[in-house]
Amino acid sequence: MKYTPYEYQQFCEDFLLDKPAAGLLLDMGLGKTVITLTTVARWMYDRFEINKVLVVAPLRVAEDTWIKESAKWDHLQDLRVVRVLGSEAQRIRALQTDADIYCINRENIPWLVKYYGAAWPFDGMVLDELSSFKNPSSKRFKAMRKVRPLIKHIVGLTGTPSPNGLIDLWAQIYLLDQGDRLGRTLTEYRNRYFNPGRRNGYVVYDWVPKPGAENEIYSKISDICVSMKACDYIKLPERVDVVHTVKLDDESQAAYTEMEKEAVLELDPGEVVDAGTAAVVSNKLLQISNGAVYDGDGKVHPIHHAKLDALDDVIEAINGRPVLVFYSFQHDLERIMRRFPQAKKLEGSAEIDAWNRGEIPMLLAHPAGAGHGLNLQAGGNHIVWFGLTWSLELYQQANARIYRQGAKGERVTITHLVAKGTIDEEVMRSLAGKATKQDALLEAVKARVKKYREGHNA
Repeated sequence: MKYTPYEYQQFCEDFLLDKPAAGLLLDMGLGKTVITLTTVARWMYDRFEINKVLVVAPLRVAEDTWIKESAKWDHLQDLRVVRVLGSEAQRIRALQTDADIYCINRENIPWLVKYYGAAWPFDGMVLDELSSFKNPSSKRFKAMRKVRPLIKHIVGLTGTPSPNGLIDLWAQIYLLDQGDRLGRTLTEYRNRYFNPGRRNGYVVYDWVPKPGAENEIYSKISDICVSMKACDYIKLPERVDVVHTVKLDDESQAAYTEMEKEAVLELDPGEVVDAGTAAVVSNKLLQISNGAVYDGDGKVHPIHHAKLDALDDVIEAINGRPVLVFYSFQHDLERIMRRFPQAKKLEGSAEIDAWNRGEIPMLLAHPAGAGHGLNLQAGGNHIVWFGLTWSLELYQQANARIYRQGAKGERVTITHLVAKGTIDEEVMRSLAGKATKQDALLEAVKARVKKYREGHNA
């Protein structure tokens, strides 16, 4: 296929070309991959500035997206792309293959850095999803930090650079410029631009930007980062969001209420609810809302079939057209597959290709596994959220697998199955209000703790 870049794509290519480090903070669907591949090809074959490029990406993106995108366009046919995936022996064989671009999943970056040691061979790098390196304490960040001085050209790609606030930017920008703009350490960055927010003793739960800090931070990184919103540059299909309220029967609602009360009252009366304990409580309540719950031994206890019935209703209403269903827990997946034998779990390239050919009527995916880089818009225009997520980043990225340029049909419908009287309602409010995951989760659980403690002590 002949590649004729849009004006904004040409701008991005020119922006990247002369920079040793740059970030493309582009919305989903703007073509980050083809922009980057085109720039890499020019670096390698027009300017002879780099020899080997490493692409670090989420697993399914490393497996599928970069090879398919390079094969799709006429001007990229000469690029040799290999996957560095699978067992250690398979990864080593792939690294021994003569190629231009090597795609590895981000979990294996620490292994790769250790494998090569001082003989690091990659002088070009693409971090495709840059925001997955936002935690400076993670093994993947520390491994990348070791080899960063050996990289001649590096590109960071993401549509969600600060899902939990500006504090997330430091580690990502450090991997681009090694601390030149936002400071050499996270402590330096915090002290300069933030004040401590909520805290318990010496433990700070969040950091609040100082007056004027946001504009100063954006100004600091503006010379190496370009940001674009899809709605400003491309025509997106109409999007229809539907909340399908699921009503539990009296027995199931009573069971939910009892389990909710038990979960929040497990906390010691004097305990401060932090993100860790809130996540445990929230996880249990979300499971019950979906229809089942794990006990301490990992055994599944079914509670209701209300969401399965609701999913059945949605499928009937769309007259058998293909539907992409996002689930949260393994027991969700198992129960959906028992109820709907036609459903297929998204495992890899085979399911992606079959879905886009219209051969899978119901594709089941976890948002964490299908939230970045996959192109699923050719297979259908209906999404159902069977289980909801607190993460605005995952929610937006997952929806963008279909809600993007080239979507099948003129309208994309996103249906949310929301169990009435449960924590599902809190999740929907947080997503609508664009709250960060941690803030929304803490507030939801604190409200429940207060509600049941007051009733318990009355």
